[in-house]
Amino acid sequence: MNTDLAQERRTQQQFDSLPNSAFVRLPMVATLYATSQSNVWRWMERGIVPRSRKLAGRTTAWNVGELRQSLKEIGLR
Repeated sequence: MNTDLAQERRTQQQFDSLPNSAFVRLPMVATLYATSQSNVWRWMERGIVPRSRKLAGRTTAWNVGELRQSLKEIGLR
């Protein structure tokens, strides 16, 4: 199995096991939307990806419940 595909599967399984109240970081968001990390920021500004939250000084994350809703709305999940 391709290592990138295996990593993507693991990421999706980890995401599926999280509660809606959990938060995930940028690499997981990029994988879920099948795009680059820089596109996540662009898409967030355009309203395609939900807004991130600042959890600490240099820690930004996205709410799992909001991501699930967004992914469902655009047909990726």
